[in-house]
Amino acid sequence: MELKVALAIGIGAGIAAFLGTYGLRPRSEPRRDASATPPPSMPPDTEFLLTGDRVVDMTPAARELLDLADDSAPDWATLRRGLAPYFGPLPDVPPKDPASYPARHVSGVHLAARPERSALRLSVQASRLPSAAQLKLMQDQIELPRLRRAVSLVPCPIWQTDAAQRVTWYNSAYEDACAQVGAVPDGPPPFDLALPDGRDTQRSRTALGARGEDSKYWYEVQSHRNRDGWMHFATNIDAIIRSEVNQRNFLQTLTRIFAHLPIGLAVFDREHRLALFNPALIDLTGLSAEFLSTRPDLLSLFDALREGRMMPEPKNYQSWREHLAGVIAAASSDLYVETWDLPSGLTYRITGRPHPNAGIAFLFEDISSEISLTRRFRQELAQAHSVLDSLEDAVAVFSNQGGLSFCNEAYSRLWGDDPDTCVAELSVTEATARWQSACAPSPIWGEIRDFALSLRDRTAWEAPLQMQDGPALRCRVEPMPGGATLLRFSVDRRMVDAPG
Repeated sequence: MELKVALAIGIGAGIAAFLGTYGLRPRSEPRRDASATPPPSMPPDTEFLLTGDRVVDMTPAARELLDLADDSAPDWATLRRGLAPYFGPLPDVPPKDPASYPARHVSGVHLAARPERSALRLSVQASRLPSAAQLKLMQDQIELPRLRRAVSLVPCPIWQTDAAQRVTWYNSAYEDACAQVGAVPDGPPPFDLALPDGRDTQRSRTALGARGEDSKYWYEVQSHRNRDGWMHFATNIDAIIRSEVNQRNFLQTLTRIFAHLPIGLAVFDREHRLALFNPALIDLTGLSAEFLSTRPDLLSLFDALREGRMMPEPKNYQSWREHLAGVIAAASSDLYVETWDLPSGLTYRITGRPHPNAGIAFLFEDISSEISLTRRFRQELAQAHSVLDSLEDAVAVFSNQGGLSFCNEAYSRLWGDDPDTCVAELSVTEATARWQSACAPSPIWGEIRDFALSLRDRTAWEAPLQMQDGPALRCRVEPMPGGATLLRFSVDRRMVDAPG
């Protein structure tokens, strides 16, 4: 809108130049009804005299209209180009016959061409302006320089094209954009825009330059239809284009990573529709790529998993729906982790996590090997405990930190102590204190403590013990891998079998 005002003001300024002092002179004649009699025409004070195609004389108002120097004598091409914004289009050659060219933006004003022998006289003729119009014209003259400077300082290119897509006006930023790619401002626009459609406003992206992706200058152009053609506003979007390229490259990198990820990934948007999945999800769930490409919602995907027996079978459908609602709520709060034991014998770990923009992400991980290994390890550990519990010797194992990590049933019977009932871990210091109170005095208790807490190389040794209310024992102390210590208490058969 401001540009249209600027154009109108420019024309008004031109007209003001040839109106001169006559239009502003106080009227001496009596006031007449404007509707009854048209205002009289003003005498032409803006005239050009041409001989051939060269201007040989012009009035001061005419020189001011075209902003020409006092000693300049323009030719017809220069004169035509200067008058085109006001009275265009003018013929390519000076007219040979009388002609009249109406002003483009102001009614009641025309350019009269009148041949005079070998010369041609051009005069701007206009009707007398009412006082209100004169006042408004004076106000516009004050505003015009400010608007012109504002348009010249606008950092984005602005230009006007006519119905034939020819450039009829442009600002300084448009000249700079043309200079970036070596284009001529008065020539065809360097912006490759789509042909205008039936809309009055259209938006398009275009790039200047064609010497490679790095040499392009990207712009978003907004085009607005007006009565003289189209007004175009271009905004540089190089930073946006770089950001989009980086984002696209990042997504491609993530896609390649997701493609090789053994964990199935399903990301749902804020509407709970599938937005992203990887090939591992197809392999783990057995769902088809065609089904996943339709972007099913979360309930439909879990229904498909239930029908394909790829999740534990619920007791009834109603409880299943209630359970699924709880799953969605837990995943949205980053609290959902479940282990699914499938009828096929596989075991899946399902993890739900909140996703940006109120989305939800589910991870499907096959942990069958991990579960199988854990179960086998527990079975072997239980067997080892059973073997140690079957021994007659009391066995105790202390860690490298001096804490009791294991003992068998014979140990509990011998010392009357069950470490499993203790809240805190039994230390080697506490254990030796209990043993010392149940046995006759012996110097080995301090040695056992030092051995269990020592970080140096150690060698197995043994020593005799005598319980106060029990048999004679032999205590064997052995180092174990990882800095642990093994103690075995066995009945000393030599003392039992010795003759009384």
